[in-house]
Amino acid sequence: MLDVVLSEAKIGEINMTVPLEKEVSFLESVNLSFDKALATLDIPEGMAQYIKNVNNVYQVRFPVKIKGKIENFVGWRSVHSDHKLPAKGGIRFAPNVNQNEVEALAALMSYKCALVDVPFGGSKGGLLIDPKKYDRDAMEKITRRFAFELIQKDYIGSGVNVPAPDMGTGQREMSWIVSTYTAHQPKDINYLGCVTGKPVSQGGIQGRVEATGRGVVFGLREFFRHPEGVKLANLKGDSLEGKKIIIQGLGNVGYHTAKILEEEDGAKIVAILEWDGAIYDDNGFNVEEVFRYKVENKGSIKGFAKGKFFKNSAELLEQECDILIPAAMEGVINQTNAHCIKAKLIAEAANGPVTFKAETILHERGVVIIPDVYLNAGGVTVSYFEWIKNLSHIRFGRMQRRYEDNQNNLFIKAIEQSGEKLSEDIKSKIGNGPVEIDLVRSGLDDTMRIAFQQIHERYWAEKNIASYRVAAMAISIEKIYNSYRIMGIYP
Repeated sequence: MLDVVLSEAKIGEINMTVPLEKEVSFLESVNLSFDKALATLDIPEGMAQYIKNVNNVYQVRFPVKIKGKIENFVGWRSVHSDHKLPAKGGIRFAPNVNQNEVEALAALMSYKCALVDVPFGGSKGGLLIDPKKYDRDAMEKITRRFAFELIQKDYIGSGVNVPAPDMGTGQREMSWIVSTYTAHQPKDINYLGCVTGKPVSQGGIQGRVEATGRGVVFGLREFFRHPEGVKLANLKGDSLEGKKIIIQGLGNVGYHTAKILEEEDGAKIVAILEWDGAIYDDNGFNVEEVFRYKVENKGSIKGFAKGKFFKNSAELLEQECDILIPAAMEGVINQTNAHCIKAKLIAEAANGPVTFKAETILHERGVVIIPDVYLNAGGVTVSYFEWIKNLSHIRFGRMQRRYEDNQNNLFIKAIEQSGEKLSEDIKSKIGNGPVEIDLVRSGLDDTMRIAFQQIHERYWAEKNIASYRVAAMAISIEKIYNSYRIMGIYP
């Protein structure tokens, strides 16, 4: 294995040459990006401010009796925009979640949905809790009580506000929320649509768990179909094959992104960064092997037999690579380390992983960023498909699959009657009609392709568009403005 060459720059050394200013908050970063995009548009100031600001935030405090002791919890549900209904966004359970973060995530959700033409407004929820400190029974009581508090204020419902999993939540929590909602709204025949990200057996959809990660991959594939962008990032080729990639965060998003890139695209995952350290191997890792080790080792990659281990995972953010994919928390790339980033392309799989000040530094250094407002939109796209499934009360493919089977088999028969013999593998691929997972992946791929094509066209066509993020935000703001205008809010 080749030795890892890491930057020797220290924060103190950076201070000597580049004065560090106070980092703005996550919400301020989102709003500053909004302002840069707004400057390229002709939108009345009053409407611009209305689009920019969060519409409402509900804070709730409630007690839960756990093992004979009363504990108090605080949570939030924010609606940034209701230009489309329902509002949509995940619920985050984390020990450091706060109102500022929830508002920032709600705003991002509005822009994501508008960008990829998903007809939702933006919302987000958060509960201040460390899920690791509670057993399953306690988590169920807490989740159900939080859901009740939101339900009674109309912050959950298939036509008004639809939560989904986020950090610290998953299919289990969504099942509890559906069950609680049904108990309080027994006459709502669309009750399954009150949340997305449910288990398939509870009205969920195939492909939702992998959706955000697969959306990242689809977005990267589309990026490499545009040679101008590839050249701008000082990369070569028209595919991800052989590209050296660093993944920060091997949670749901990072795991599926890395696994698909390795197994389907031939990329080399040379580094994986986690909360307790990082591993590096220039030859690349078997992602599934690393993930299984992490699961068996109580969430830690420390002690993994292959590659070189780094106790300080942040060091590897500065390792040279083709693509750096931050897939965990916001703000991991900031003004203290932006000068040291050696990646040619940063693909934001997480929400807000690059701060506003860091992006300014990276832009000056020629580092290309594919922004979260686009690249992280796979989850809400497939949530939209799940919501449609719940409201239509029929699984995807039920009406047409066997018809397409028969038509495809007639096509195969016609080919073979002409004298051509097809292999069994080809016949199997052509002959079978699409199942739900095929349709979900196809819809997600189409969504990510079209959205990036719009971003790419805006970026390269207009001189005042400085980055892919500005292009993406400008498109989103424009779409939201047009929705409000058509509604008659502005003549």
